[in-house]
Amino acid sequence: MNIATRCGTTTDISADHMTITPSILYFGTPVVLLSTENEDGSFNLAPMSSAWALGQVVVLGLGAEGRTGQNLTARPDLVINLPQPRQWPAVERLAPLTGRDPVPAHKQGAFRFEPDKFGAAGLRPEPSDLVRPPRVAECPIQMEARAVRVQPDASDDFLIVEAHVLKVHADPRIVVPGTQHVDPALWSPLIYNFRHYFGLGPELGQSFRSQTPRPGR
Repeated sequence: MNIATRCGTTTDISADHMTITPSILYFGTPVVLLSTENEDGSFNLAPMSSAWALGQVVVLGLGAEGRTGQNLTARPDLVINLPQPRQWPAVERLAPLTGRDPVPAHKQGAFRFEPDKFGAAGLRPEPSDLVRPPRVAECPIQMEARAVRVQPDASDDFLIVEAHVLKVHADPRIVVPGTQHVDPALWSPLIYNFRHYFGLGPELGQSFRSQTPRPGR
């Protein structure tokens, strides 16, 4: 019998499992806001939640018919902005918006066209150093990047984007003083967990490879 904690109480989890068919598989990934350049020189801002990093490359999963995927296919520069948990309302304000006009058929009825995504979300753009798309000023971590490979996924429904990070901007309040490390005790990403928003819970421990050990450990 396994033991788990839920809402501050301890519950038993049976070793037996049931077979389910979830409509989505967002089992807990960070939310990012992607800023990209439109064909007319304006900028798009889109939330997404399928992102993971390997070295200096961030892999992104995008809808094949969205404005962001179209932009990166033609203009590879982007900024990967990481919001913090309390910014989830701004992310949700972006969720029903699309940068495509007319609205794609599969989004009609649930989405509406919005040319000013920054304004609609209540977020402020600030200039990037190496790429044309702006950073989101309110996000504690912003990564200027360039898409080096954009290709369909195995189902041909999505695009897999491999983006090489060129420059990282971090709020100094979450950086370990005198180092290049983000302090994991001070930084918490916004997590998209089966279409619900969460932050991180208390630290449980650290990897033997950690370069930011907690005091007293």
